[in-house]
Amino acid sequence: MSQITFEKIKRIFDRGGSSFLALDEVSFEVREKEFVSIVGPSGCGKTTLLRMAAGLEFPSAGTVRVGEREVTGPGPERAVVFQQFALFPWKTVEENIGFGLKCQGVARGSRHETVSRYIELMGLSGYEQAYPHQLSGGMQQRVAIARSYALNPDVLLMDEPFGALDAQTRVVMQEELIKLSRINPRTVLFITHSVEEAVYLSDRVVVLTGRPGKIKEIIDIRGVRTRDDWDRYERIEEVMDLEAFVHLRTYIWRLLRGQEKDPAGDSGAAPVALH
Repeated sequence: MSQITFEKIKRIFDRGGSSFLALDEVSFEVREKEFVSIVGPSGCGKTTLLRMAAGLEFPSAGTVRVGEREVTGPGPERAVVFQQFALFPWKTVEENIGFGLKCQGVARGSRHETVSRYIELMGLSGYEQAYPHQLSGGMQQRVAIARSYALNPDVLLMDEPFGALDAQTRVVMQEELIKLSRINPRTVLFITHSVEEAVYLSDRVVVLTGRPGKIKEIIDIRGVRTRDDWDRYERIEEVMDLEAFVHLRTYIWRLLRGQEKDPAGDSGAAPVALH
């Protein structure tokens, strides 16, 4: 079942008395509990698509649906994690994670139970009473992700959530997100500039062209990951050393650079494109 549907999306921006086409005839879907990443050149409309799914921006033409409903604004069934952590600096870790639940009127006992669960899942035990300024960037993003998951949304929208982190912390957060996705799967639309990150995390990767953004190809990662049982590896570097991972990464890079030749030749390891 489709959880997010983009149908013939066009987006025209007006700036300085002139207009330009940012997205052109973009159509794809994110299925229930599927993790889909979007990659493409800067300015190709990746974040614009995510903001449309969030109800923060709207297409000039076409339709965005979540479930069976057209998106007309934000909704409680969708949670967004931004690159900047967007935590309340005057609230503790516990209070930040539980804020949305409190706004929804969830009883204190249930709220505490949910918050405690995600504090444990995200490795935040011992930091319950800490304030954001007392945490590293990686820890702050853990809080932001825990806050989103605690709301129990049908759809999680993540806009380069690890983009502001250093390389080592980013790898740790990728591993944590994979673990969390296995324990508590959600429908995820994920924006990233990192091809490696997209291949490691995703079931499918949507590759966009440069402006105006159009779908160049949609790559099936899940089929390869399942076939080679990537989930048996605990660390990202173990997966990144696999021949299939290297092939997929190279294939997507060549798509982005306009070099579509399959680097695997006739080996039969080419990824499956789904449109």
